[in-house]
Parts: sequence; C-alpha cells; structure tokens
Amino acid sequence: MIASPAGRTPGAQTGTPASGTWTLVAPAEPDDIPRGAPHGPELVVRTVAIDDLPDTPTALVDRLPDTNGLAWVRHGDGLVGWGEALRFETFGPGRFADADDAWRQVLDRAVVHDDVTLPGSGLVAFGSFAFDDVTPGDESEDPARASGVLIVPRVVVGRRGDRAWMTTISLVGDRSAPVGDDLLSAYPHQPVTEPGRVVLADGAVGAADWPAVVAEGVARIQTGELEKVVLARDVVATAEHPLDTRHLLGRLASAYDACWAFSVDGMVGATPELLVRSEKGLVASRVLAGTIRREHGPGSPAAPADADLLHAAQLARSSKDLEEHEFAVRSVAAALEPFCSSMNVPEAPFVLHLPNVMHLATDVTGVLTDQGPTSGRRPPSSLSLAAALHPSAAVCGTPTTVARSLIREIEGLDRARYAGPVGWVGAHGDGEWGIALRSAEISPRNQRHIRLFAGCGIVAASDPQAELAESEAKLEPMRYALGVPTPPK
Repeated sequence: MIASPAGRTPGAQTGTPASGTWTLVAPAEPDDIPRGAPHGPELVVRTVAIDDLPDTPTALVDRLPDTNGLAWVRHGDGLVGWGEALRFETFGPGRFADADDAWRQVLDRAVVHDDVTLPGSGLVAFGSFAFDDVTPGDESEDPARASGVLIVPRVVVGRRGDRAWMTTISLVGDRSAPVGDDLLSAYPHQPVTEPGRVVLADGAVGAADWPAVVAEGVARIQTGELEKVVLARDVVATAEHPLDTRHLLGRLASAYDACWAFSVDGMVGATPELLVRSEKGLVASRVLAGTIRREHGPGSPAAPADADLLHAAQLARSSKDLEEHEFAVRSVAAALEPFCSSMNVPEAPFVLHLPNVMHLATDVTGVLTDQGPTSGRRPPSSLSLAAALHPSAAVCGTPTTVARSLIREIEGLDRARYAGPVGWVGAHGDGEWGIALRSAEISPRNQRHIRLFAGCGIVAASDPQAELAESEAKLEPMRYALGVPTPPK
C-alpha cells in the first residue's frame, strides 16, 4: 500500500508498496509531524452548512473547479470533491483490506467538526478498485498500476434533499497545503472544455470477433462447467481535445439522473447498479441482471408508451433473463447474510427503465447485526461490505471461482477497474459503492484517449449476436457523454 500526502501527481508512485503499513513517499521537514508515521496521518476536518446550490441535476458537478474532480451524484444529490489531502494506493488480492485498514487508521487520528451530521458530511474518501485480483496491465503503458485507490479530497461539497454542506480537510504538518479561505481560492474555476471530434476503434477484441468469445462461453456452460459467466468488451475512443470529466459528468448526470454518475481517478461513468449502501445500521443493494434495449436513447424522440410496455413485458417473461437475474440475486443475498440479523429478498424482480435499456432489478435490503460497543465486534465499513459482495454474479458469474477463471481464459480483455467497486466511504461506516458499469477509463498517459466498456451475462440460452447488440446498447451512455452518435441498430 502506498500512502501519499497532498500535492503529488495523481497516480504517481515513489515509494515501495507494503501491505498493511504506511509508506513515507515524500520526506517531511524536521519540524513537521511525520506523515508516514506508523499510526497514520492526522487530518483536521470541518463541515458547515451552505445554501447556495441550485436545484438542478448538475448543481454539484458544476461546482468542480477542474477536470481532476471526484464525483458521486444521483438525482442532483451526492458528493463532489477536489484536491488531494491524502491518497492510498493498494495492490493485488489485499487491495480492499489494505484500503480499509488505512482508512480506519486515518479515522482514529482525525479531528472532525461536523455541523451537519448527515451521511456524507464529515470525513469521507472516494474510491475505485480493480475488478480482478490479478491485473497485469500493459507494462509499456502503465508498469505499476494500482489495483485500488482511496482519495481524501481537500474540499467536498454535498447535498441530500434540501440540505447542502461543504467540508474542508487539511493534513497536519503539510505546510505546503492552503488552509481556510486560501484553500478555496487555491482551486480557481477553469472553463469546461468539450472533447471535439471523437473517433472510435475496436478494443482488445473487435466487435466482429466478440460473438465467438460469447459462443465459447455458452459452450462451456452447456457442458456443465458453470451456470453463468459475464463477458465484457471494450471500445477505444480518441478525442480531438483532452477530456474534461466535468463535461462527461454533466451530460451523464442530466440524461441518466436515475443512475449514479461518478468520477474517481480517471474512471468515469453512470452506473445503474448499487453494490451496497450502508447507513445507520441498514444496508441495501440494487441487483441488475437481464437486459433489453429500448427503441430510443437520450436525445432522441421518445418511444411510444406501448412500445416500452411491450419491451418491459417481454423482459419480465424472458426465461433466459430471469435465470440470469436469479443467479445475481442469490450471490448478493448470500454475501450479505453473514453481516445481517434480518434480510428482505423480494421473490420477483421489477423492470427498471433507463434511457437506453431496461433491466430486471431487485432491491435486497438488510439490518446489520448489532456491532455496537457492547457487542465486542467492530462494525463493518461500507468498503468492507463492498469487498464481501465483489464480484457478484452480475459482473462475474456462477460459480464465482469457475467464472472468474473462464473470464481470464477467454475474454482477452484487461478490465482494470471496469466492473469493480466505485463510490465513497464515510467516518461512521456509512457510504455508497456502485459497480463501475456504463463506464470508461481515461488514460493517465494521454488525456485524449479513453476506453469504453460493456459486459453481458451469458447463460446456456444466450445468443452471441443478441449479446453483441446488448453490449452496444450498454456502450450508449458513454458514447452519449462523448457526443458520439448512436450507431444504426
């Protein structure tokens, strides 16, 4: 794990990774508090109420001063942040546990003044984690890419309903960091830039070749090797100008406001799938599996109401989609059960309508087992719950181990942080983590390059060409964000 103080280039690594310990990556001045001390850094946090946010879906995104901002926004509520007070990078199978341990060390030493006391106020960190335990990456492009990152911003602005707040965070001993009024003025608002002309190209596996990958997955399922596998593909886009995440977020937050629009360390998207929300002892997970394409996407004329009803009914009766969905719900319920004293798992899914597709959806909820001071047990953070849930059958398959091995064998794609957990964690175990779907990753080496991802759940009855068409529908949100026209159906 690498712990980096503020002021370093995002993604830069100058220390030697070590699991479960703090690594000093920037020498402290003799009179500074050592930021790499075994007990971790010390933060001073202040949250105050504000009242100047307009009631629009992009009000929070519009506050971001530059393209390096952090975001987690839905229906105009959520959190955005900028600057870096601290950054933790983790590697390999221990990426979740190491990040959670680092976060708890920070919490133990933080001094927090919170006048708002809502989920998301006080001390928070944004995070993004790789899908797989093994992420070799491209050694020439990114020789030491982290498997996970937690970022504690210097400034956070949040909104929940009719209440809004601002949090400022400073690192004790970091004399180079601005404080007070200087902290806000240190990040002047830069104009939002559009990407200009965008050209798409095949990714690791071309669209013409991907159905053969799906056919192989179907064949392996039909032999009884496994019941379901989720296979993904990518598309590479090159923009005329460096990509501004605020432009992408603004379009996503407006057109896909029922999704969670996010941006963390170059990973940007609008996910419809909530891996876990933890709040005041209650947990929830929105499971999506089973998809049908809608006739019209965002920015197009609305489809006739009867057409949507017909598609919804078709999806709700599809044995293939219902089977795929059941695998996903079972995996989430099984992963949450050890943490809960009671759970509610609906018997049948509902149809979730999004601008580009419809999904079969189930909201699984639960009450966390009493883990207060008298129980002798440490309450799980939202990050540790996300780690327990990942990877669900919605993004991997069933059985998990077999499906993950098959993905590594036949997919031909480095997923990186696509389909991994993305979201935020708070000071009291609260937080929200989504699955990084309908997403893309901006290259850290060239801000004009971005990889778009889409995946499909494959079962015995899957048709390779139909799955290719479904993947095209799932690429639509990021195409729309980039201003690329929807290809003919």
